[in-house]
Amino acid sequence: MITMDNIVREGHPSLRKVAEEVNNEPSHDEKRILGEMLEFVKNSQDPQIAEKYGLRPGIGLAAPQINITKRMIAVHLKDKDDRLYSYALFNPKIVSHSVEKSYLTHGEGCLSVDREVQGIVPRHARIKVKGKTIDGQEILIKLKGLPSIVFQHEIDHLNGVMFYDHINKNDPFMVPENAIPIEL
Repeated sequence: MITMDNIVREGHPSLRKVAEEVNNEPSHDEKRILGEMLEFVKNSQDPQIAEKYGLRPGIGLAAPQINITKRMIAVHLKDKDDRLYSYALFNPKIVSHSVEKSYLTHGEGCLSVDREVQGIVPRHARIKVKGKTIDGQEILIKLKGLPSIVFQHEIDHLNGVMFYDHINKNDPFMVPENAIPIEL
C-alpha cells in the first residue's frame, strides 16, 4: 500500500525528469504499481482510511511522485455534475486541446509540495487524452473543467513540470485572457 512516506517531495530529482514510456505490454509489476496508485488516491479521499494512515487527500498521482520515472498516472475525482472520473493509465498523452484557457480560482496544490503556492495556474479549458488502461484497453477521454485540469497536472509530472512552473513570476494572480474560472 502506498502511503505519504512513498511520496517524494519537491527538490527530489525524479520530479524533474521526463518519465519513460511504459512498454506496450506492461509488466506484472507495472500493473500492480499503477493499481496501487489508484488505490492510494481513493484511500486518500476516505476520511477514515486517510486518518488511520496519515494520508493527505489527493485527486491524482503520477508515478514520478513515488520515485518511479515511468509514464503512469492515477486520477479519481468527480466533476461539477457528480460524474466520476476514475482512471489508471499507462502512457497518457494529450492529443488535442482548446486554445481557450481555464484555471482553478483557489490555485493548485500537489502531494509532492508541502507548502501553499499561491497564484493562477493557466491550463487548457478542454483536452483529449489517449492512454492505455491496466487491462490493456486503448482509450480516448474528452475532458473539461476540473478533470481537464487534473489530467494536465498529472501529465505535467511525467514531463518534469511542476504546477507552479506555469504561474506568471511577475504577476502570480494574472488571469489569462477570456479564461474560464473553475470553483471547487
